[in-house]
Order: sequence, then structure tokens, then C-alpha cells
Amino acid sequence: MPTDTELLRTDDKQLEELFRKIPAGEIPRGPMEGLAILPAAGRSGAWLLARLVNLLGWRGKVFSPDGYLSNRLSALDVLSVVAMVGPGPSRLDDQECIVIDYSHTSLVLGAVRDELRQVGPHLYLGLIWLGNRRIGWFTLRDPNSGDG
Repeated sequence: MPTDTELLRTDDKQLEELFRKIPAGEIPRGPMEGLAILPAAGRSGAWLLARLVNLLGWRGKVFSPDGYLSNRLSALDVLSVVAMVGPGPSRLDDQECIVIDYSHTSLVLGAVRDELRQVGPHLYLGLIWLGNRRIGWFTLRDPNSGDG
């Protein structure tokens, strides 16, 4: 089972292969720590870029039991940008995944859709869509798992 740090060092093709192989898993609950994976940054720049995004922008997500989530933003951990969460088919392979849909909850991010699949007991791999175009990856890890 890979760690979020190992996934950060994985190229786009390998992330896609992994995403296609893993099941959707359970919808996360509560706060999750996020790590942006932007393969276009290259292996050497990926870690620095991920940490910069984490420090200045997106830090993760908080899942509520009623089918919604809020994104954790900035070093102050502000909860914002609500989305609907539920099972659905992936745009990548039409297999089940956890869909994070902003189209009904955000005017600014309405064209964004995230898809998650569970890599391990406390770790998820996410795929980011802007319209019908894949634009990046991310991980979500349970901060209480002891895996960080």
C-alpha cells in the first residue's frame, strides 16, 4: 500500500493505472489532510509545489455525514467551498468512485469535480476534473491514522 509521499513522486500514467485498479471504498468521515499532486511540476518540483499549495491554499477536506464536505483553506484552516459527496461513476473508467460535485454548491468552482478511490485504510487518491479535462491529482489522509 503506497503512502501519500510515495504517490507524490508518481507520474501521471502510474497514478491513472493505480486509480483504475482500486475500488471506491468508504466515503471518508471528518477532517482529512490533503496533498496536491501536480505531475506537470516534475518529480523534483512536485514536493515543493505540494507544500506551497498546502501552506498557502488548500489543506484538505472535512466530510460531514449528511453528504457534503467543506474544503480546508489557508494556514488558518478556514472551512469553505462546499460540495456534495456520494457514489457515482468515474469519468475516467465509468467504474464506481466517490464523487465530489461542486456544480450545485459553488458558482466559482461549479465546473470542478473530484473523484476519490481508497488506496488503503486511511488514504485516498483523488482525481480533479475541470469540465471534461483532467487537471491534477491529490491525496486525502486521515490525520488520526498515525500514517503521517
